[in-house]
Amino acid sequence: MPEQFASSLSGLPAFLAYFGVSIALLVAFVLVYVRLTPHREFALIKANNVAATMAFGGAFLGFILPLASAIANSVSLVDFALWGGIAFVVQVLAYFANRLVIRDLPARISSGEIAAGAFAGIVSLGVGILNAASMTY
Repeated sequence: MPEQFASSLSGLPAFLAYFGVSIALLVAFVLVYVRLTPHREFALIKANNVAATMAFGGAFLGFILPLASAIANSVSLVDFALWGGIAFVVQVLAYFANRLVIRDLPARISSGEIAAGAFAGIVSLGVGILNAASMTY
């Protein structure tokens, strides 16, 4: 029984490494994303602004999905970190694409326009899904 337990946990160092790098990438993404947006994401979310929650949530999940795909498909931790960086850039580009499509997006999100926040979140999530699906090799 102890051998089976030890065998089962043999992958723990790799798990911790991939999980740690993914959390670091996620924190970096959130810090960059909230700096890119001129509105104060977390203050708006705390104030029960649904538009801000939907826009941020879509971007957050839109980044997590390709991270998960990169973990599943990477051949090493360095490979994963590289593809995680690519996912990061793609998701930031999705934000700028949203701003091109919806003029005054930050102001509309700040004022609680749910349609603008939902659209931004859906585009970010959709880009994330395509990004994740593209990371199969």
